[in-house]
Amino acid sequence: MKLKNHGRSTSRAEITQISLHGIWMLVKGTEYFLPYEDFPWFKDATISQVHNLRLLHKTHLHWPVLDVDLELESLVHLEKYPLIYR
Repeated sequence: MKLKNHGRSTSRAEITQISLHGIWMLVKGTEYFLPYEDFPWFKDATISQVHNLRLLHKTHLHWPVLDVDLELESLVHLEKYPLIYR
């Protein structure tokens, strides 16, 4: 049996891989890599904390437990967002 219509995706943002160097994320069909060097908040976070991700207002990524908020634009044009947490 084949379905005529595929179901809608229930997750528009998801973590696809966590490595020693950073995390890979899929958001609305686009893959992003967040290296720990530029996004240090995720380096010592637990797997559960990193996976607890929400996409708000189509462009705002929010990790509630880590209290981290990122705009998709900042992942595309990191040079426009020079402030890095130290």
